[in-house]
Amino acid sequence: MKQLYKQMKPEMGIFLIRALDDGKCYLQATANLKGTINGTKFKLEAGCHPNRQLQKAWQEKGAANFTFKVLEQLEYEKDETKTDYSEELAILQMVWEEKLAQEKISFF
Repeated sequence: MKQLYKQMKPEMGIFLIRALDDGKCYLQATANLKGTINGTKFKLEAGCHPNRQLQKAWQEKGAANFTFKVLEQLEYEKDETKTDYSEELAILQMVWEEKLAQEKISFF
């Protein structure tokens, strides 16, 4: 069991939270999409998300005003020795911030 757990590779990439009323977005790159999305939803529901603007909008408008979407997944390299993808994830986030800024999307 322990070995299987170590071999598990969570999906990594970048996700977006979009407010339906004004289109404002929040982006986050992560090495564990499912876990981070679940944790983000929990923090927003609990009122303790670190992004104050997003938290305020969530509290004022409710969960139904927001959508979560995975924008892009980052693939693992075939080289099994690589374990740190933080640089690739940071670059991916910058690329998406630039793409959305060109579309005149505003951010939380």
